[in-house]
Amino acid sequence: TPMVLLREPEGRRRLLPILIGTAEATAIHTSLEGLEPPRPLTHDLMAILLGEFGASLARIVITEVRDHTFYAELHLVATDTDGADGDEPDHVISCRPSDAIALAVRVGAPIFAAEDLVDECGQEAAVVSDDDDAEEIIDEFRDFIENVSPEDFAP
Repeated sequence: TPMVLLREPEGRRRLLPILIGTAEATAIHTSLEGLEPPRPLTHDLMAILLGEFGASLARIVITEVRDHTFYAELHLVATDTDGADGDEPDHVISCRPSDAIALAVRVGAPIFAAEDLVDECGQEAAVVSDDDDAEEIIDEFRDFIENVSPEDFAP
């Protein structure tokens, strides 16, 4: 099962692992690699529709986990007539984290996770120094990925 690992940009630098579907993983990977399909895929279409209707994605927020399922929100703002985006979202739409991330990487929107969610489900990232053996670090990470399950992150 594919997994997205979100990392805190500063501070403790915890990881938030989220299991996602293969189609969504492919959509995220395609966008991150800068690959453009000959015709728009679902998340490309969503990005186009936002622009056509004068809205932009201000940010996404991974908000909570319930019964081993993560939830997210799209924070949309209407583009002002002068082209500036407002600070507060005009619309907040609930969605799957994988769809939110796939859309965010397409439009360059920031990705956030609720602090209490990271406190609850986040995993401490290993501290890597120049002295650490890269092979050992990779083996530990592979072991983590191969053995992780949704129950590991449930409250």
